[in-house]
Amino acid sequence: MTPTKPRALFGLGVACALVTWLLLVRLYSSLPPLPWTPSLTLVLLAIVEGRSGYLLRRRIAGRWQASQNGDGRSRPKPLHPIGIARTAAVAKASALAAAVIAGLALGFVIDLTRSLSEPIPRQDTFAALGIFASAVLLAVAAVYLERSCRVPGPPGDR
Repeated sequence: MTPTKPRALFGLGVACALVTWLLLVRLYSSLPPLPWTPSLTLVLLAIVEGRSGYLLRRRIAGRWQASQNGDGRSRPKPLHPIGIARTAAVAKASALAAAVIAGLALGFVIDLTRSLSEPIPRQDTFAALGIFASAVLLAVAAVYLERSCRVPGPPGDR
């Protein structure tokens, strides 16, 4: 498994936006209004993945004990390599899914900008913008979590 490249996520998002826009030109009038709740879900996932990446990075680097304020707590059990590999796989899948969702939302925004004077398309545009922003946030958090699964190099090596 290779690390996720931001360029690949960008390309996937653009391709999904193009396909969505082409489909919406013909199908938008038959769709129900976009809900705002996916934005909240994606932001919560981004928070969980970002926090997990932060804690995992600290734990792999060995700085876990220093933050315990010397209150006598024992060092946590070492991380299992398979668990870290699974976490990296979940992070990669999450980044790819976020890129697809961001592309879908961007396709909606591109299609709906032509009819912002009507109330329903305007509401859908704001919902799609929220979904797009939260999907980008999730992609960034997922890439951070994936990068946090790396084992640090020897001291003095960047």
